[in-house]
Amino acid sequence: MPKNLVIVESPAKAKTIAHYLGKDYSVKSSFGHIRDLPKKDLGVDIQRGFKPVYEISEDKQKVVNELKSASRGATVWLASDPDREGEAIAWHVCIALGLKPDKTHRIVFHEITESAIAEAIKRPETIDMKLVDAQQARRILDRLVGYELSPVLWKKIRAGLSAGRVQSVAVRLIVEREREIREFKPEGSFKVSAVFDAAGHNLPAELTEKLKDKAAAKSFLESAGKAKFSVNSVQQKPGSRSPAPPFTTSTLQQEAARRLGYSVRQTMSIAQRLYEEGHITYMRTDSTILSGLAINAAKEHIIKNYGQKYLQTRQYQTKDKTAQEAHEAIRPSHLDRPVAGADSGQKKLYELIWKRTVASQMSPAAIQKTEVLIDISGHGQQFLASGEVLTFDGFLKVYGGGKEDQILPAVKQGQALKLKELLALENFSKPPARYSEAGLVRKLEELGIGRPSTYAPTISTIQDRGYIEKKDLEGREQQLAQLTLEEGRAVESQQAVTVGADRSKLVPTQLADIVTDFLVKYFADIVDYDFTAKAEKELDDIADGNLTWQNMLRDFYKRLHPLIIKSEQASRAEAVQLRQLGRDPKSGQKVYARFGRFGPVLQLGDSVVKGAKDQPKPRFAPLPEGISMDDVTLKEALPMFNLPRVIGKTADGQEIIADIGRFGPYVKVNDLFASIKDHDPLTITETAARQAITAKQKAAAERLIADFGKMQILRGPYGPYVTDGKKNAKVPKEKDPKKLTQKAAEKILAEAPESKGRFSRRAARR
Repeated sequence: MPKNLVIVESPAKAKTIAHYLGKDYSVKSSFGHIRDLPKKDLGVDIQRGFKPVYEISEDKQKVVNELKSASRGATVWLASDPDREGEAIAWHVCIALGLKPDKTHRIVFHEITESAIAEAIKRPETIDMKLVDAQQARRILDRLVGYELSPVLWKKIRAGLSAGRVQSVAVRLIVEREREIREFKPEGSFKVSAVFDAAGHNLPAELTEKLKDKAAAKSFLESAGKAKFSVNSVQQKPGSRSPAPPFTTSTLQQEAARRLGYSVRQTMSIAQRLYEEGHITYMRTDSTILSGLAINAAKEHIIKNYGQKYLQTRQYQTKDKTAQEAHEAIRPSHLDRPVAGADSGQKKLYELIWKRTVASQMSPAAIQKTEVLIDISGHGQQFLASGEVLTFDGFLKVYGGGKEDQILPAVKQGQALKLKELLALENFSKPPARYSEAGLVRKLEELGIGRPSTYAPTISTIQDRGYIEKKDLEGREQQLAQLTLEEGRAVESQQAVTVGADRSKLVPTQLADIVTDFLVKYFADIVDYDFTAKAEKELDDIADGNLTWQNMLRDFYKRLHPLIIKSEQASRAEAVQLRQLGRDPKSGQKVYARFGRFGPVLQLGDSVVKGAKDQPKPRFAPLPEGISMDDVTLKEALPMFNLPRVIGKTADGQEIIADIGRFGPYVKVNDLFASIKDHDPLTITETAARQAITAKQKAAAERLIADFGKMQILRGPYGPYVTDGKKNAKVPKEKDPKKLTQKAAEKILAEAPESKGRFSRRAARR
């Protein structure tokens, strides 16, 4: 039996480390945390100094037993990740195995290489309890917020909602940005551009000032058509562009989104695999520092492949004084490997990291900037022509992204220019941009909210919870006025442009609006940006040993708990933003718009008072398509109570019903539903409804391969599968789904693993 047991948190990491260690070492995985707060209870004794009650979950009991058995008579080395979470995992392993934290070897390395592991084993440490305390404080803090605040939302707004210390602040940022966009009033102006003849060469230029309206643009064009133009000055000055620092977690997430189109979660998942396979250093870090070995390796590569003039070594200093986690930037473990990774996704991300690291040690790119100011006779305004030429590519040779050269023709001061083209194009000021995932990471980092390890799960959680949707926005066509100078006159035309189109932007749902308004009113401190950032700073203070975690939690809870009690005063009507639209002229009952169990809804009549007799129950109806809860009027609302509407009957006498559901308007016959997104359910004709039903029946028939009553074989987007309505099982590739017997299909279904479901593994509340 091996004399040494190395415990890591990931099987992939265990496999890589085992490759470097000899037969005297056994490497096993704890599969993440082996102890945690209980799933169903608060698990924190508030009265006894916020003492956490940890338990070993059922699915980890087997792992613990195996580790206990392997640790008997062996020297244990705890090699979990080099951050607070990793330190806490090591501590929990110690407690679960009955080891003494101050007597057990703790080894830390920031890259999984043979030399790094050997160096760590030469200098073992013990568990840093300050880091453990900081992790415990964060876990308990998030548990307190989640378990005390979420039930308030269940009671006042809707069952199943969740709130989180970082999660709710992230949602608030997106909600407030959307409201800024809604309230934005665009201001129009005209941008004037010209093309001059400079000794036979075109010289494009723009007026240095925008003109406020069409009349001013027309007046300028017609007067400028009679003017003379000459070069006022020519300025040439050198400039440079410097390489960006090596990647931190957040900058990697942002750049992978910009260059590769990766989501934040996708980036972190790929980076995790690259780290565990020994290709990159630890991927959760705030630091931009490179080790001396890495800088020397980059230096050798640059001189060998590009030459001495491309070399400029530098050590970047981390700007954020609260930076913690790993002590080095994300970089390749071996800079002599430009390519690494098991698949195309890994290879692309690795290449990005490799190029950024090498480029950070290269010379700046040199550019030559040229600016030509052009005078207009009889006018105080001027035209400006700008050009830029790359004279030395420097780091751009590796990292790319350089702008194309904009070369201007040679001109000199006082030179006369002939006007060839002159036009003015209307444009409008733009509202603030919606957040992308990368943009939200940048904003959270800027505000000091959250840490590298929290960004990906936070952004995933707010989408999984239904607060935020990631959307491609189609935009709308807008006609812009364009004035062109023709024979001394300004001739107007129209130019069609698409405005508001965007890709992969984070857009709040109505639920996000409702919950954010409630939290801002009753829990202002908890969703306050500065307060949340202050909590992060205090967690850093705990990690540095400057604050005890119990005192931090005590101060936080003193502010949280009174707000919980105060929120009891809030009425449900206020929380769901109940808004009276007027009265139904037929019944005399009040009509409301409000937020219901499945989203915005219309209500006819008042809610039933508990115990009241003979009080009619209210009726509910969906909102008209494309109209929000805030904007719907009584006139628009009343027809919706005519739904569901019987349109007619099928050829065999079954009723066809039109209605609006959670996923839009539809028609149905018995249990067959057909979407009618291009029709209004209040006006759709019987003919159109029959066509929609027929099309759906045809699609369903084409999807069906075999029908065994309670079980079917269907065609799906990922191939044929067997289903009983509750469980699905993919048909193996070697089997022909058309030839499967009922018995064979039952066997495939029985042997398939149980689906864990979309929400079976909830991310920790943050």
